[in-house]
Amino acid sequence: MSDYIVRATAANNQIRAFAATTKQVVETAREHHDTSPVATAALGRLLTAGAMMGSMMKNDTDMLTLQIRGDGPIQGITVTADSHASVKGYVGNPDVMLPPKNGKLDVGGAVGIGLLQVIKDMGLKEPYSGQTILVTSEIAEDLTYYFANSEQVPSSVGLGVLMEKDNTVRRAGGFIIQLMPFAEEKTISQLEENLKNVTSVTALLDKGYTPEQLLEELLGNLGLEITDTISTQFFCNCSKERVEQAVVSIGRKDIQEMIDEGEDIEVKCHFCNTAYRYTIDELKEIVKRSK
Repeated sequence: MSDYIVRATAANNQIRAFAATTKQVVETAREHHDTSPVATAALGRLLTAGAMMGSMMKNDTDMLTLQIRGDGPIQGITVTADSHASVKGYVGNPDVMLPPKNGKLDVGGAVGIGLLQVIKDMGLKEPYSGQTILVTSEIAEDLTYYFANSEQVPSSVGLGVLMEKDNTVRRAGGFIIQLMPFAEEKTISQLEENLKNVTSVTALLDKGYTPEQLLEELLGNLGLEITDTISTQFFCNCSKERVEQAVVSIGRKDIQEMIDEGEDIEVKCHFCNTAYRYTIDELKEIVKRSK
C-alpha cells in the first residue's frame, strides 16, 4: 500500500490532526543514501514530520525546510517538503553506527546537542524561519517543543521508524496533533488523557495501524472527522541543469583548473545521491556561459 497522510479535525474543530504512514518514503531514502539503521531512523522521523508539515502549507509553490544541526556523529539532517507532501532529505554521515540504547536505535545519541531550524518559503520577500534548541534530540519531542515555542501552537508529535533484521524499513509513520487557540479545558484534558495511553507510535505501526486508525486511537472519543487524505512520496526534482548551478558556484577559476586537468567530473545531488557527469567540453561551455 502506498504512503499517505490523513488530515482531520476533532472536538468541533478545537483540534486539528495529521497522521501518516511513510514506509516507502523512508525505504526509498535508505536506498538512495545507503544509510545505517540509526541514520535511517533519524532521517525517517524527520522525513515523516516534513511530509505532514508540508501538507499543512496552503500554496502550490510553498516549500518547507527542516534542519537539525547537532554535535552528534550523524553530522546533521536536512529535509525539504512541498505542499503536496513530496519530501526529500539527507544526513551528513549516512554510515553512523551506535550501540542500541534501552534496546532501541539511539537516534538522540546520533543527533547530539544542537538546534532545530524550520524554514517556510511562502513566496514572500523573506522566508519565515524559526529555531529552537533540541530538547531530547529524538526529533518528535523537539518538534513538539518547536511548535509550542516558535509557533505558539500546543502540539503533540509522535514519529516512529522500525527496521527489519536485514536493515530495510519495516514500518514508518507518525502523527501531529494541534490544539486551536479556542480549545476548551475539557477537550485539552481528554486529549492529554488519550496521549498518555499511547506510549509508542512504533508499537501501533507494527500492529499494522493505518493513519486513520492512529487518529482513531488518539481522538476517537473526541468526535474525530477525517477531512481528506493526501499521498506522500520521496521525490527529488534535481536535474543536470539544476546541479550545474552548484558547479557554477565553485567559480570560474576552479572550473578552469578541472578543465586543465583534463578529467571529467561527477557531481552528486545531496538529496537523492544521483550522480551527474560533466565532460571537459561541458565544463568549457559552463565557463563560457558564466562570463
